[in-house]
Amino acid sequence: MTSTLEQKESAQANGAALPVVPGDCPEPTEGFLGPGGTGVEVVVLESRANAKGVLFPFLLAGFGTVAAGMVLDIVQHWDVFKQVTEVFILVPALLGLKGNLEMTLASRLSTAANIGQIDTPKELWKMITGNMALIQVQATVVGFLASIAAVVFGWIPDGHFSMDHAVLLCASSVATAFIASLVLGMIMIGVIVGSKKMGINPDNVATPIAASLGDLITLALLSGISWGLYKELESKVYVNPLVCAFFLSLLPIWIVIARRNSATREVLYSGWEPVIVAMAISSVGGLILDRTVSDPNFAGMAVFTPVINGVGGNLVAVQASRISTYLHMSGEPGDSPEPAPRRCPNPCSTFCSSDVNSRSARVLFLLVVPGHLVFLYTIHSMQGGHTTLTLIFIMFYMTAALLQVLILLYIADWMVHWMWGRHLDPDNFSIPYLTALGDLIGTGLLALSFHVLWLIGDRDSDVGD
Repeated sequence: MTSTLEQKESAQANGAALPVVPGDCPEPTEGFLGPGGTGVEVVVLESRANAKGVLFPFLLAGFGTVAAGMVLDIVQHWDVFKQVTEVFILVPALLGLKGNLEMTLASRLSTAANIGQIDTPKELWKMITGNMALIQVQATVVGFLASIAAVVFGWIPDGHFSMDHAVLLCASSVATAFIASLVLGMIMIGVIVGSKKMGINPDNVATPIAASLGDLITLALLSGISWGLYKELESKVYVNPLVCAFFLSLLPIWIVIARRNSATREVLYSGWEPVIVAMAISSVGGLILDRTVSDPNFAGMAVFTPVINGVGGNLVAVQASRISTYLHMSGEPGDSPEPAPRRCPNPCSTFCSSDVNSRSARVLFLLVVPGHLVFLYTIHSMQGGHTTLTLIFIMFYMTAALLQVLILLYIADWMVHWMWGRHLDPDNFSIPYLTALGDLIGTGLLALSFHVLWLIGDRDSDVGD
């Protein structure tokens, strides 16, 4: 028979939850004691367990973003991307759906799995139907609003408006958001249920897989759908408005299903602010991408944009999900005896303390450089992009990536605790903001790096052609 110590070590290696049994720990944390002083479950997040539990999903997510970057590098030369450049504005907003919807779904279900809310088939089915209907509502609305933002951001600088292009953007955006969310939502549910049965912490697996598959599937769908609808503009103009109307007409069905589920009813009414604001933030990043990639001198930026944004969003989503799970072990949002932080935390407390979440932040930050080196080498080996990987380019790229993740992890530490103290569930509110900020910061820093490299003479725009 396996000893208690061996069982604990095995579970800890998987990042699983461990029960605190009286006598096992000499001084149990007061905030984790249940009624009558009995122990409750806490999540053990040791540094070595963090590295083991995160490394493989991190690399998996990274290779997914590399594949998405290779796709974007190819499709940027298609006629639809050249003639309707506003499609570039849709890219960060729709790729951000993995943060706004799929990764939020993954974090929400991971927390439910860790605290035993989907242990029975009835509870699991109820959680699945409600959450799938919810993300279809959010995906359709966000896709429609993202197309409006793309039209506005494309019209303001140029002063040119085309109704055909506007309807094309709307149909492409709504169809991509709907189909991608349906596919990714089903995958996420399978991953989380499978992780729970295998004794693996879903927080370590679900969000990275959502990030990797989300980028690739969403970008491939956007490229294929927009290309097909662009071809239809020449002979069948009615196809685009018909596609847009079809997906919008399904909204009432998903709303009714989501309202019947108590687990998603609150998010259906109150969860729109982070999703819409995150979409707007990502669209600003899309505008930066559109204006930069449209210049032939900076065409090489396209292949790296999904990589830097995907890695940053992936790491901060894992950290936010872990902090949220850690807080959920003490009760409901707002139940913590510690007051919500009114000021930004000291960076030393975020990265240098002995706190469990600080150790996790250090491990995630240390993954940035080796991870990006692997991804850059992969892009180079596949002859992707339009930029030679010189030493000075790698230095600028790594500086942008490190600065992006450093800022995001710091913001996550403050934002999750701030929302928790104000009775807001971080699983529903924090990740959309964080991943959208990752898109904006990553795209902005990458564009700045390319401009600086161009000014100092490191110019190479024909590699991979």
